[in-house]
Amino acid sequence: MSVTSGKTGASLTEEILNHLGLADKVGASGMVGILLLWLLLNQPRGWGSGGWGTGKGEPTSRLCQGPGRGTGEGHGQMLAPPTMVLQTAAWGTLGTLRTFLSFSVDKDVQRLLRAIAGQGVDHNAIVDVLTNRSREQRQLISRAFQERTQQDLLKSLQAALSGNLERIVVALLHPAAHLDARELRTALKDSGSAEDVAMEILATRTPPQLQECLAVYRHDFKVEAEEDIKCATKGILRDLLLALAKGGRESYAGIIDYNLAEQDVQALKRAEGPSTEQTWVFILTQRNPEHLVRVLHQYQRSTGHELEKTIRDRFHGAAQVALLSLASVILNAALYFADKLHQALQETEPNYQVLMRILISRSETDLLSIRAEFKKKFGKSLYSSLQVEK
Repeated sequence: MSVTSGKTGASLTEEILNHLGLADKVGASGMVGILLLWLLLNQPRGWGSGGWGTGKGEPTSRLCQGPGRGTGEGHGQMLAPPTMVLQTAAWGTLGTLRTFLSFSVDKDVQRLLRAIAGQGVDHNAIVDVLTNRSREQRQLISRAFQERTQQDLLKSLQAALSGNLERIVVALLHPAAHLDARELRTALKDSGSAEDVAMEILATRTPPQLQECLAVYRHDFKVEAEEDIKCATKGILRDLLLALAKGGRESYAGIIDYNLAEQDVQALKRAEGPSTEQTWVFILTQRNPEHLVRVLHQYQRSTGHELEKTIRDRFHGAAQVALLSLASVILNAALYFADKLHQALQETEPNYQVLMRILISRSETDLLSIRAEFKKKFGKSLYSSLQVEK
């Protein structure tokens, strides 16, 4: 990744490493890798190329172009659940990014002004401020910058930066719902991402997060997300995504309904023919996660078959991929994200878009749990896996 203006990537890397006390441990890695590593230690950062990019020139209107997808051949992998999804970023929770206790919006605004006002851009100062503040604090900084300078902070930083670092800054300064909306739009436009990225967003966000995402989608693209889902997908994949987008999942009342759990298990076992898809979609998208964990575990004990094998035997293509992902999210969300991170790292070129989307979205909720699941399953820390060789 090239970094324009001011310091070179190598010298900036060394500064960041020294700042973190990791210079002897890591060496001069690439900027993107270091930012990802820093995120794991402290907080969130941006995405790679593709996806929502820098938010420039995104077309609006309905997506419908040709037949939808949802029954083509595909491949799935049992990934993971949302029992941690409802956590809030704060000291003592499972997020790596926490509210900066010595926060001073005026000092941060002044520091960012100095970082971009000189002859060379002080990338280190920009990274230090934006990656050591919670998303709420970054929004306060952005508003204060506008009030004090009559300039838009995001546009000012975009003018000073380029490449992946610019994308990182865009991601850090945008509200989470805006990033989710753009990723959802991109996934529905892509011929092979709806069952993966769209499912990830719709299945792992809390009800308030999802409603905000869909509202932004409606505002930015002048169309309901449900309309794009209808014309971009088909079959059980469409039914799953529409059900999740409607946000009709029951809330957990703190009471275990053993009778309902047994009824759901028997319904899943009896489902055959055309009713199979409808039954699985209804139960997996309408019941609360705590109830579903009990149902799916009980289903496996009752049938003697792993849930993954059952889904692979009964469903195919995009529907199989989507159901595997949804079941994985229900059973263990942290493991689900750990698997996705591992897959992104196993590609010929690391998929930074996937890496950064997940690290940003989970940094204030359950990234510590994701790191633990990653280490447990793959025998190597996520930190060391993200290191970029010189």
